[in-house]
Amino acid sequence: MANLTNGFASLHCAGAMHVDKGHMQASGLPFLSFRRCAQLDISRLGSVPRFMGATSATVSQHHVRQRISAIRASTLSCLQDDATKFFDFVVIGSGVAGLRYALEVSKHGSVAIITKAEPHESNTNYAQGGVSAVLCPSDSVESHMKDTIVAGAYLCDEEIVRVVCTEGPERVKELIAMGASFDHGEDGRLHLAREGGHSHNRIVHSADMTGREIERALLQAVHNDDNISLFGHHFAIDLLTCQKNGEIYCYGVDSIDIETQKVVRFISKVTLLASGGAGHIYPTTTNPPVATGDGIAMCHRAQAVISNMEFVQFHPTALSDEGLPIKPKTRRENAFLITEAVRGDGGILYNQSMERFMPMYDDRSELAPRDVVARSIDDQLKKRGEKYVLLDISHRPRDKVLAHFPNIAAECLRYGLDITRQPIPVVPAAHYMCGGVRAGLQGETNVKGLYVAGEVACTGLHGANRLASNSLLEALVFARRAVQPSIDLMVDADGDARPSLVARWARPTLPRSVLGDSVLSDIVGRTRQARMELQSVMWEYVGIVRSTGRLKQAEWRIGDLESEWEEFLFRRGWKPTTVGVEVCEMRNLFCCAKLVVRSALARRESRGLHFTEDFPYLEESRRKPTVIFPAAVQELTWSSKPLQRQLQADDNACSSSGWALGIR
Repeated sequence: MANLTNGFASLHCAGAMHVDKGHMQASGLPFLSFRRCAQLDISRLGSVPRFMGATSATVSQHHVRQRISAIRASTLSCLQDDATKFFDFVVIGSGVAGLRYALEVSKHGSVAIITKAEPHESNTNYAQGGVSAVLCPSDSVESHMKDTIVAGAYLCDEEIVRVVCTEGPERVKELIAMGASFDHGEDGRLHLAREGGHSHNRIVHSADMTGREIERALLQAVHNDDNISLFGHHFAIDLLTCQKNGEIYCYGVDSIDIETQKVVRFISKVTLLASGGAGHIYPTTTNPPVATGDGIAMCHRAQAVISNMEFVQFHPTALSDEGLPIKPKTRRENAFLITEAVRGDGGILYNQSMERFMPMYDDRSELAPRDVVARSIDDQLKKRGEKYVLLDISHRPRDKVLAHFPNIAAECLRYGLDITRQPIPVVPAAHYMCGGVRAGLQGETNVKGLYVAGEVACTGLHGANRLASNSLLEALVFARRAVQPSIDLMVDADGDARPSLVARWARPTLPRSVLGDSVLSDIVGRTRQARMELQSVMWEYVGIVRSTGRLKQAEWRIGDLESEWEEFLFRRGWKPTTVGVEVCEMRNLFCCAKLVVRSALARRESRGLHFTEDFPYLEESRRKPTVIFPAAVQELTWSSKPLQRQLQADDNACSSSGWALGIR
């Protein structure tokens, strides 16, 4: 059930560590390597606070509680094996939100970071533009707020906007203190760029590779922190939840160790989900291959509240391979982004007849917000029957262009295009989910013990459209705001209950134990076909410009496609508790696609990123978030149900039924 609702309320044993001497080398981050966690014990997991090394005549009650928690964690660590691991905190995702949070909570307990691929492979690493923050005397928090709210089509939560814009500068300074290196001007001060939708220069950046630099600095800090264990190539399957006194509690997550092909269960007192977005519900996206909506889908199945999923941001300017002088030999897994900063630095958009078109659509021309620019480009392409438009920065000084955009210049030159002399062929591509798991002021969800930060979350900051470079800012602010409540929850958590719960959740099974190689190959092939078909439906019917008829057609076609795919799986011997990475990704993509379509059908107006031909105007009465509550009657499809039947804390019975929920 999707509807519109007002506001974003606050939801409210001893041994030595064994480390595999093999290292995970982060490609593109040559100075970092990561210890692979093989066997772990209390030297890593026992969360003895660092202040305990010094004697003191008095110890505060808070410190005593921390010490008790540490002893309990040490006891639990003795129980773990290769299949079950106990931590105080589990972080799902290794982008800026997950890493920044982990570095803070690790001062108070043991932390596991679970990441789907290599540690650096996240949306953060692909972020080119930068971090927006008020760091110039001529700028102001009020100005940043106004720009954010205008870009968000007045659907932003004003309290959230004020919090983020106010706390942002301090979060940027913390990054610098941790070793992140940003560009400086000739005067020695931070060089602040400007991007579309911003009224001031306020974008802190590192050339056109800002995300990569932030990721490098944070991963280096994680590597140096002995209380953090990093589990690369672990695919999160589903959250482990239990219903108690009418509320749902999260106790960790099941995962697949992709390299060993084993199911690994992580049990925790607190879980932070920072798994990124769902760009791969579309055929062309700037997101890395890992962005398959896993976190949003897991939370939906765990009965978390989901919000604003209709607002999918299409970045106006992804590199169009079709317009390059030399065509790439293979199709890219993700589109190459041409940062907003190119337009902010004076880049001009032309159609293929070299006619400038943005002034016809908006007075702000190329500096209009992304939703406006993307729709304008889409309109030009449809009217002219062309495949791409052109973004020209060649009129700017060559040395400035190469200094500001070295990564873009190098990528284009690989395919015979010199951006200091020739325009860049560009086309819109799926880029960012403004919706996600509904979060309060401290990143809390309606599921106790579960926090969210980054793109997976819907905090209310972005409203109906994200302002350029506000994503890294939001991730930093909410990762930091989630820390103290997480620590408080960890200290008060009943650790003794966790071992008793472990055995009550059935273990997922891997397909090789029940299926032959030929059957498994057929299933993977059919899954890849279903993925392409789903992406095609989403692009054709749920793209930049929508209509009620096309959305209903998408709903029908996605339902049929999902049913056919599931029937194929189960007919070939797949079980509801069987798990594999590609199949589980497909399950998550179906779940997220349906959430987008359902939310889009519920919004009977055009606002921000959601433009529908049947309701082409803003309606003040509909200036409310779209909210999908846990339903009393669950969908019967595999993608919409958790693998684990939800435990009941008060007896040995289990329940898989949904329940009605309001936001308090």
